[in-house]
Amino acid sequence: MDKPSMPLLGDKFPKLKVNTTFGKMKLPSDYKGSWFVLFSHPADFTPVCTTEFFAFQERVKDFEALNCKLIGLSIDQVFSHIKWVEWIEEKLGKEITFPIIADDQGRIGMELGMLHPGKGCSTVRAVFIVDPEGVLRLSIYYPQEIGRSMDEILRALRALQVSDRYGVAVPANWPNNELIGDGVIVPPAQDVKTAKERPGQFQCYDWWFCHKKLEE
Repeated sequence: MDKPSMPLLGDKFPKLKVNTTFGKMKLPSDYKGSWFVLFSHPADFTPVCTTEFFAFQERVKDFEALNCKLIGLSIDQVFSHIKWVEWIEEKLGKEITFPIIADDQGRIGMELGMLHPGKGCSTVRAVFIVDPEGVLRLSIYYPQEIGRSMDEILRALRALQVSDRYGVAVPANWPNNELIGDGVIVPPAQDVKTAKERPGQFQCYDWWFCHKKLEE
């Protein structure tokens, strides 16, 4: 088996033709103009993955409010995906309203670095956030044993959009940072003149660490 690769942040997301529970799709072109979160899970009909799908579905409206679509993936065949989402709706009362890719040949998982050599052929819990221009903006990898925090994925998506819109950086634990609360960080000054002006323009710990509140 070839060593799995991992797409680099800032690169165009690979062009993929995929078979899903919603029919055939093309990535990223079918989502042009909107953000999307592609996430892989090790297998259908497994406990941790079931909790994750339930949790993602609980937050679908939150993702949609941020102009973002969800799409899942595992190496199971499409009929397994269909049966599993039927089970989730019947047993847990939650209809899964986003598509799931059937990567039964492992081709996509290999191309995106989702297959871990030490974990057989199951995909790890990868998360890719892709922007409306089809650029990979964030990726997170979890081991099979650890379920994801959907709230963190939402937070990261919001943070990316705030950074893009306002040209700022976002602090740790934003919007509940221990130092600056829901403020954002102003990019560091690049010359002496700007550095001297910064303390008079923003709240600063020093010229290289200035922050402000967002102005909607």
